[in-house]
This record gives sequence, structure tokens and C-alpha cells, in this order.
Amino acid sequence: MIDLSIVIVNYNAKEYLKRCLDSLFEPSLKNLEIIVVDNASKDGSVEELKKIVPRIKLIVNRNNSGFSSANNQGVKISKGRYILFLNPDTNVYPKTLEYMLKFMDKNKDAGAATCKVLLPNGNLDDASHRGFPTPWNAFSYFSGLEGLLPRSRVFGGYHMGWEDLNKTHQIKACAGAFMLVRREAGKDIGWWDEDYFFYGEDLDFCLELLKNKWKIYFVPRVSILHYKGISSGIKNHSKHLSHADLETQKAATVARYDAMKILYRKQYKGKYPVIVDFLVDKFINLKFWYSTQKIRS
Repeated sequence: MIDLSIVIVNYNAKEYLKRCLDSLFEPSLKNLEIIVVDNASKDGSVEELKKIVPRIKLIVNRNNSGFSSANNQGVKISKGRYILFLNPDTNVYPKTLEYMLKFMDKNKDAGAATCKVLLPNGNLDDASHRGFPTPWNAFSYFSGLEGLLPRSRVFGGYHMGWEDLNKTHQIKACAGAFMLVRREAGKDIGWWDEDYFFYGEDLDFCLELLKNKWKIYFVPRVSILHYKGISSGIKNHSKHLSHADLETQKAATVARYDAMKILYRKQYKGKYPVIVDFLVDKFINLKFWYSTQKIRS
């Protein structure tokens, strides 16, 4: 069996995808396969990808089926003991894949693991180190309380800020930008929930793993670079790098807040008083309105 299947979902990220693939072709790890699922890109990605088949397996979608659906397509044709879900706007540093596979082999309770995911400015991509997105944790984060007291176990639960980021430890969730999953664990949860189009699906994936008694690890010994937001164009730190048009930015914003509602309904609704459900819904609507105003401006 192949050791590792790498599944990359691409949408209009041609130049960054080329760099990502170059970083994957370099490692000494040879027993792997790379599967790229293109979600109807319009930037010439498919034409470039066809040039490097059979070094990669290519699935071309006529329509943008969303991140979850495309990942599931990749899984269906994968053969690896482990599946790495990787964003196209990443660069994988040498020895990262080898180290992560050894870690998973050693830690049989690991359903998934991530490395240190770094942004271009050198900061950690905070989506790669997450706690439970409960109403209280979300309130603490969005209200700024977590920013004031990031190491507090009361207010810092959204990103588990009390943990030592230089030591391996368990987390509640990591980002789909780099998520190494044990095949058995993925099968246990039925892989990706296709109710999510874009955003939120990685949180849901991790919560389902935890429900099935799998553990999720943050392994900072190795790292990758993540430009983050190249396809969507809605991340402040990468807007100047993205070629996403206004329509794409709007669609990504809608998908982001739809994902918040889907996640809350699936994982938390009914576990809190009705007033909490009501307030969460209104807060998401308010955040959505504010985000759309920013795009228009």
C-alpha cells in the first residue's frame, strides 16, 4: 500500500499550486501519490496540471463543487495509509512529510495531526491550533477578550492559548490547509460533510473525530508555509496577493457564514438554552452584514 496520498483542492490558484507541487516533488519520501481536484478554475490551472500527469492524478470538475465534496472525490481514488489534505497555497518544507508520517505510525491513537502552519509574516496560522468553537469561546474570541488574555483557560479557549506552541500536544481542531488523517479514522466518520461548501468543514471533521475517540495532535517540530486566502480573496493579510474577483469574494463570504450556522446547528444547537441559540444566530447575521459592507467598500 502507498504510505501517503496527498489531496489538493484547487480553485484559481495556479501560480501558488505550482510552487506547492514543486515542494512536494523534492522530498526523499517516494511512496506517495498526489491527487489534485480542480474545482472549475478559470486561470489556466487545468492546462498546467495536464502537463505533469502522470506525476499527479488529476480530477477536473466542470463546476465548483466545494471543498468538502472535492476532498471526498480525492479520497475515493486514493490508496494511501494516510491522507494529507493540503491547500494549494502552501509550501511544504523538507522533512515535514517524513516526520509527520513517523509521528502517526508511532501514535496509534492519532486520528489526525498537523504541523506548525506558518503565515508569510512568520506568525502561526491560528486556524491550525483550535479549541472547541462553543458559544462562550466564540464570544471570548470575537469580543477581544481572548486577545487581552490569550493564555487564560476561561477566555482563551478558542485557540487554546495556554498551550506551549513549541511542544507536541493534543488540540481540538486543526485547519484543512494541512491535515494528515489516518485512513481508518476518516472511514469512521464518513470523511467530509458535504453540507459545507467552503469554510467550517475542517472544524466539523475534527469534532467528529473526537466524538469517535480519536485524538488530534499539533506537532510543531516541522512546518509549512501557508499564504492563506489566495482562492477566496477575503483574508486581510493576503488580499494583495489574491486575484479573486468581487463575485468570488462575495461567494466566499456567504459560504463562510453559512458554515458557521451549519456547524452550530449540527454540533451545538439544543445543548444550550433557546436564548443562546437565538443570540448566536443574530450574531452570525450581524457579522455577515458587516463583512459584506467591507467587501463593497
